[in-house]
Amino acid sequence: MREPDRIIRVKTVLVRTGLSRSTIYRKIAEGTFPAQLKISTNGTGWHESDINRWIADPTTWRPKRDPNRTVSWPPEEAL
Repeated sequence: MREPDRIIRVKTVLVRTGLSRSTIYRKIAEGTFPAQLKISTNGTGWHESDINRWIADPTTWRPKRDPNRTVSWPPEEAL
């Protein structure tokens, strides 16, 4: 059986990627970094597998189309 995909928070993403917070959010807006998931009212996180794929090949990374995943970016309040 496949292991469930962990959700990691922004501090972990910052450490693993070596990017600044503002660079991560700029890259999300550009579509060159995985978008975060809304995990609670005030919390977001990333699928660990998405971050691992980005780390493995950041220059050619593009989002995977998975109909079973829901991504809440941009936040509904921003629309």
